[in-house]
Amino acid sequence: MKRIGCILLTFFFTIGLCAQKNSWYQTVKFKPSSRLVYRIKNTLNIERRNTPVIIKRNDFPMPDVHEMWITLVDPSLPSYIGPSKEVLKVYGGHQLLAETNGHAIFHQLDDLDKDGIWDELFFQTDLNANEEKTIYIYIGENSQGWNKHFTHANIGSYCRHQMPFWESENVGWKIWFANSVDVFAKRKPILMAQHLYMENLDGYGVGIINRDWGSDIQSVAGSMGGGAICLFEHPEIPDSISLPRLTPAKERIAPKSSWNAGQISDTRYAYEVIVNGPVRSIIKIKTMNWHSGAGSYDLEQYYSVYAQQSYSTCKVVYKNFQPKKAGVKMGCGIRKKPGEEILFQKGGIVISSGPEQIRDPENIDERADWMMPFIGKAIIVKDLYQPEYQFTNHAEGQHTFKVIPDSENSYEYMIFAAWSEGAVYNNQQDFETYVKSTSIEYNNPVETGFLKLEERNK
Repeated sequence: MKRIGCILLTFFFTIGLCAQKNSWYQTVKFKPSSRLVYRIKNTLNIERRNTPVIIKRNDFPMPDVHEMWITLVDPSLPSYIGPSKEVLKVYGGHQLLAETNGHAIFHQLDDLDKDGIWDELFFQTDLNANEEKTIYIYIGENSQGWNKHFTHANIGSYCRHQMPFWESENVGWKIWFANSVDVFAKRKPILMAQHLYMENLDGYGVGIINRDWGSDIQSVAGSMGGGAICLFEHPEIPDSISLPRLTPAKERIAPKSSWNAGQISDTRYAYEVIVNGPVRSIIKIKTMNWHSGAGSYDLEQYYSVYAQQSYSTCKVVYKNFQPKKAGVKMGCGIRKKPGEEILFQKGGIVISSGPEQIRDPENIDERADWMMPFIGKAIIVKDLYQPEYQFTNHAEGQHTFKVIPDSENSYEYMIFAAWSEGAVYNNQQDFETYVKSTSIEYNNPVETGFLKLEERNK
């Protein structure tokens, strides 16, 4: 009898869990009657934290729905118990109210081609090794739930110069020299790029105003900085690279300048904010009229930054690719660390880390160097693009990859940065572990699949 009782107890307990798992999410003001059921699967034998998930509109069974009619819910997360009276006074009626049966998670519907119709539903989630979970997308008008921003992207006039900025709370990137990336890192998780471009602050000195804002940790000059594209136009000189900022027009018109020559006679650039948060931000960079002497090129880059991560992905698309001879290869890379370097290179990964001197913000006039125990940079090229490592001596050394683009002359890579004063990955070992594990995730994205449309029983 005891055995039968235990079996019955286990049966009813299991039924209760299933009922709870399949129960319908609601708040005081939101009681939806329709939901889409999606399967999210981690195919890896490692846990994934804040991993990106993308549902494309082509895989969405209800494409013609307003963004305020979509509420994304993870039924495995604890529900919000509701705001206090003090919180309601500040945030008003759009504050998230008490929930039952799961928790609404930050997401965004991103219109990437700017035609007024969203292209991707983006969010991030945690998954255990080999975990498969259910996600619900509830359909119905819902105006509750502010979206805290964990990422930021914008274009500012910085010392009279139009520049893009994009950042997570851990680290940020900006473009001073055309399309070679600068890096700034924070001491505490915070968004602060708006202060850089709105107040025109020196990136090496912002810590004087607010120590949490951190400092620039990357010099670029004539290098590829924290990340840049390149071309290998001369197969007979394997380590020779071409950069949009180094052209015959520049050498003829402005040989001593760090910039290109005129915007008509030489390479020119245009920047656009595609998405500005809350959990993913995207900057578009157009490089046009690039005449290297060995070919003519136009391309677009899409830099994306993600909540609670210390990397930025970059998608490259060549719109015009006209080399004058065969054998030209596309590529990307980062600057070799000046001074002491701990180098890891395997497959499509390069990690360059170690102690480094940066400008001391407290010696503004003399600009004495300030020794940091650890600064780390890295670049990863997806295996899909058959990366081939190539070191080049250009501008004191660059770590680069030659790549094979897809049929649309496109390829993807990601760049990383960290420093010893940051809140995360603040030493060589943790940073290297983070880069290597992210590389595995990058090459094996989370699987998603639509299962069914459900209607609430009335």
